Amino acid sequence: MKQRQLDALEQWLNERNPNQPEFTQAVRELYADITPLLEDEPAYQDASVLQCLTEADRCIEFRVCWEDDDGKIQVNRGYRVQFCGALGPYKGGIRFHPSVNQSILKFLAFEQTFKNALTGLHLGGGKGGSDFNPRGRSDREIMRFCQAFMNELYRHIGQHTDVPAGDINVGSREIGYLFGQYRRLANVFAGSLTGKDIEFGGSQVRLEATGYGLIYFLREMLSASDTCIDNKRIAISGAGNVALHAALKAIECGASVVTLSNSDGTLHDSNGIKADAIKQILKSKQRPDLEKIAKDTQADWHSDKKPWQFDCDIALPCASQNELDESDAQNLVDNGCSWLAEGANMPCTEKAIAVLNESRVANAPGKASNAGGVAVSGLEMSQNANFASLPFEELDERLQAIMKDIHNQCVKHQQTQENGWVNYRQGANVAAFKRVAAALIAQGIG
Repeated sequence: MKQRQLDALEQWLNERNPNQPEFTQAVRELYADITPLLEDEPAYQDASVLQCLTEADRCIEFRVCWEDDDGKIQVNRGYRVQFCGALGPYKGGIRFHPSVNQSILKFLAFEQTFKNALTGLHLGGGKGGSDFNPRGRSDREIMRFCQAFMNELYRHIGQHTDVPAGDINVGSREIGYLFGQYRRLANVFAGSLTGKDIEFGGSQVRLEATGYGLIYFLREMLSASDTCIDNKRIAISGAGNVALHAALKAIECGASVVTLSNSDGTLHDSNGIKADAIKQILKSKQRPDLEKIAKDTQADWHSDKKPWQFDCDIALPCASQNELDESDAQNLVDNGCSWLAEGANMPCTEKAIAVLNESRVANAPGKASNAGGVAVSGLEMSQNANFASLPFEELDERLQAIMKDIHNQCVKHQQTQENGWVNYRQGANVAAFKRVAAALIAQGIG
């Protein structure tokens, strides 16, 4: 019965969302875990909750025209997907990358809806961005693009409507340009974006939040297995903000980080990458040259290789969607990996997840394990509303408490537990779906 339902959903999704593989994958993964709920709770079926949750409230698409340094007019495409506002104002990042399209943003906004629900904060789910590629562009070009992007976006956002944040290639510099243009156009100084500089409404811990939160969630996973992070070997993919701050916090907690990676290959050090090398990358604020770092630190550089071929106890995929496939998952199992927590959004393919589950590797989905960023973004919104600024230590404690609560929700709502193995994906999906579905039903049709 369940397989027939999944097949019917697949056909229905593909008909309504042709050529959107990332989005349909995200929906399938959720639906596989909540099918028993749909069968047991007639209210979900009567209100067509699943159908409501697979259609965005709105998908906004717009032209972005801007002038480059040579005086030539460039044209890009901008988007904002406001997926579900049942729990609060839409909340989710903006990314600038050539790969951005409607399928990717719909999948991210769909995942964001449930990620935000798990935080316990009053946040809906959204995502946005553009196919603009900032690589090789001057600071002035990036400023002009951000201003042109906000010329349309400002009509659709606001502190009680939709509060974007940063994402890939959108850091504090870009958020500053976006916020400045919003302030000028809307003639209001309000918490319309998060990830701002401290001087004009930003929050402590925001830069570190996703990476730190990933490690806080991981510590809870290890505690549930009656072990701790001390001396564990951790393989991390990526070398961006999430990967680097997760690596630093892991080392601080006593773990050994054995890999970092980028699109060119993997940096591997079986003795553990040094914290000073990671701090130097963060300080430079440039795309890290991992091959040079390998030479400088006597680590190994492996061109065109992924991090998952090396011995490790824990894997933290922090790079991009579907970066870890079936063969990678089998490599992890063969190399002794017992825990995996996603630092990126949907980095494991469906076949990879099947391998991990069959081998009873505890694996947590990004909607749970990387929710730290949006959690602190929500706290930034609260600070902005009160014109307040909380200290680093207090916000870090609140982040730890939120990640612990998300872990507890995963454990509580899982429906299949065997010999202490926790089905984190099922627990996260069920817990988040229940909260969003309850809000939709309570608010009636529409």
